[in-house]
This record gives sequence, C-alpha cells and structure tokens, in this order.
Amino acid sequence: MNGQFSDQLLAWFESCGRHNLPWQQEPEPYHVWLSEIMLQQTQVATVIPYYNRFLQRFPTIKLLADADIDDVLSHWAGLGYYARGRNLHRAAKMICDDYSGDLPANKEQLLTLPGIGRSTAGAIMALAFKQHDAILDGNVKRVLCRFYAVNGWPGQPAVEKRLWQLAEGLTPEINVAHYTQAIMDLGATVCTRSKPQCDICPVASECLARKQESQDKYPGRKPKKTIPLRETVFLLLENRKGEILFEKRPATGIWGGLWCFPECSPDDDIEEWLLAKTGFSASIIKKLSIIKHRLTHFRMEILPVHLKVKQCNNVKAMGEQQWCASGDALKFGVPAPVRNLLLTMSE
Repeated sequence: MNGQFSDQLLAWFESCGRHNLPWQQEPEPYHVWLSEIMLQQTQVATVIPYYNRFLQRFPTIKLLADADIDDVLSHWAGLGYYARGRNLHRAAKMICDDYSGDLPANKEQLLTLPGIGRSTAGAIMALAFKQHDAILDGNVKRVLCRFYAVNGWPGQPAVEKRLWQLAEGLTPEINVAHYTQAIMDLGATVCTRSKPQCDICPVASECLARKQESQDKYPGRKPKKTIPLRETVFLLLENRKGEILFEKRPATGIWGGLWCFPECSPDDDIEEWLLAKTGFSASIIKKLSIIKHRLTHFRMEILPVHLKVKQCNNVKAMGEQQWCASGDALKFGVPAPVRNLLLTMSE
C-alpha cells in the first residue's frame, strides 16, 4: 500500500502538480526555509508577492541577519503571525554565528532554530537537501485523515502521533523532494477542506473516507470554544505639522515589535487619560468607524479616534515613540488595522 500510494502520487505530480512556484525555481536552502515559514497558516497565493519582495530586500541569510528588525517586520507587515518574522530574524543571526551563514543540513540542528518545528524541519530536509524525511502540515494532515479515515482532531496528541506514523511510513526513500511537494499539492488543490475533487484524485480508489462517502467528516473538527472579544481605542494624535504619533509595541505579545498608535481603554476619558499618561493636551476631532479584526485567539473591536494635540507639557515617555507623516509610516512595520487606517487617511 505504501509504495503504491507514493507511486500514484508521484505520477500525478509529474503532470498535475505545481512546478512553477518561485521557491522551486532555485530551491536553495534559504529559499526553501523562507517559503516554509511564510506558508505556515498562509495560502500560497498570499505568500508569493511577500516572498518575492522579502527575498529582493534580503537575498541572503547574512543580509537578513544584519538587518534591523524594523526593516524585517516592515517587509512582513500584512502577512500576519508576526512572531514568524521575528523568529526568522533571530534564526538568521544564529545561523551566521553558529553555522557560518549556511542553513544546517542536519535536522537536529534545524530544530534548535527559532520558528522551525518538526514538520518545517522535515520539509527543509526533503526539499532543500533531498534527504529522507516526512512532513505533516495542514494539507498533509487532511489527506491522511481522509485516506485512512483517522478519527479525531489532528491537534490532539494521540491523533497527531498516529498521523506522524502514517506520514513517515508513506514517504519514499527516493524522489523524496517530489513526493513532499506532491502530497502538499494534493491537499492544497484536490483534497481541499470543502468540496474535495475526488474524481481527479490519484489515490481516490483506496481512500476510506471516499468509500464511506464521509469526506466532510475528516479531519475531525477542533473543539469549539468561545472566542473572547477585546475592545480598544486607537489614538490618532496629530501635531501642528500634521504628523501622527506612533509607538513601538513590546517585542512579545500582540503585534510584537510593530509600530502602532497609542491605545487606551473604551472606559477611559480619552482627553483626561492622555493628559495623565503622556502630558499631551488634545481635543477630539473625530471618532471613526469601529474596526473589527480577528486574531488567532481573540477578536478585536477597535475605535479609532482622531485628536489634535494642543500642548505638550511635561511629556512623559511611553516607550519608543516617533512622529511622522501618515504616508511615511507605511514604510514601517505596522499591523494590518493600522495600515488600513493610514491608507484611508492618505486618500
């Protein structure tokens, strides 16, 4: 069964797989690593323009390691999951310090780098170094859950352990790079979350979910839980020059290391809060429409408030801050809600 599965998948990949992705053209280790990090939780079509722009700015691991984190995050802005960008930068520094700037061709060493887990390390070993190793990303989990009718949510330890056993057993000793890309492609283009195209699937004849006509049952759903709501107020403080105040967020937590507007609670009296916390005397010009934004573990409702600063008496530092024109701020690493507000303001 194992050999038949991989043979059928490889034959399908030859004629139907994706062969023109940017990172496939020059599959050197850095390119593969960068693409695998960007593809975590993000679809290929979204990744491609970010990948091209990022690689143009940071064509080598050394240049990435030497870059300022603000520069790195500005080229990551909009892609989301910003810890990936910070980890990529940290890992590049470690690679330069410990491995002379070359991504190590050793799985145990790869796993010591920030942001690289078991599946990402397996993908790098298979795609970049052509070494026998298995992967288990979201697409592969879906294919295996359906093919073997594996019950349960893949995030559960027992289910994940079973899927790793299957993934490792199916991965062939030869043509491992093509097989790895093939099973990812199958999940991304044929064995999709909804409306899988079983009629063109190369392994449909042995797929247990198809035989049971229960494709929608697999993989099992993540147990539902209430998604908390976080409400906040963005303070768009404008000085006499028409510049807006930005502050850099802490390295950890939501939007870590990115530039954002100062924030306060919806329960605060904005003008009093500003005077007490910053020393700014300001008047409200306009309250803008509430922005709804979804993050991994919670959802946000953001009220942007545009204020004009009248006086700056006894100004109190609130971390790293900078005044700049709204258009210039787009060059910084800013989260999506901030970027959208800036684009609206510049129209």
